[in-house]
Amino acid sequence: MRKFYLILWLKWIFWLTFLSVSLAFVGSGIITIVIYMKQGAVSLNGGVYRALFDILTFWFPIVWSAMLLLSLFLTLKRVFNRCYANFKFILFTCSDKKIEEISYADLVRVWRKWFFSLIWLVMVQVIVVFIFMKLFFHAETLFDWFNIYVLYLFLLISGYFSFMILSAKCKKVRLVPC
Repeated sequence: MRKFYLILWLKWIFWLTFLSVSLAFVGSGIITIVIYMKQGAVSLNGGVYRALFDILTFWFPIVWSAMLLLSLFLTLKRVFNRCYANFKFILFTCSDKKIEEISYADLVRVWRKWFFSLIWLVMVQVIVVFIFMKLFFHAETLFDWFNIYVLYLFLLISGYFSFMILSAKCKKVRLVPC
């Protein structure tokens, strides 16, 4: 059973990271191009390249935050009806019928429960790290570590435990052997 959760988690991490970073890069690239065009599309030189890179790096975390939320929803569909280490998650209707072809509309309630478990698990990690930082480090460095990339790491760690919570607490999701 642990092998199932580990393989599922690792594949989910790959797809979540790939999808969210790709969409964020494309989105921030489009914003950068639009800004470049609105400024008159001046000839490219070293200064313009640096300015475009600065614009891209400014918009990347902002767009990544939105794309991460979208990617969390899109990657959940990959979790169901796929065999990992001789087990798979099956989604059921309210009348206990197995859903063979899962649509995104079927996932909304499950995603909401799963997403809130992710939020709670990330919050627990932030509190534990905050207490650790408060006890062992200076007050000046209390929030130096806190950024979107650390929260993303917490999200990835929480993902592992949230799949266990999903299979245990959600009645519409069952773990069955392949």
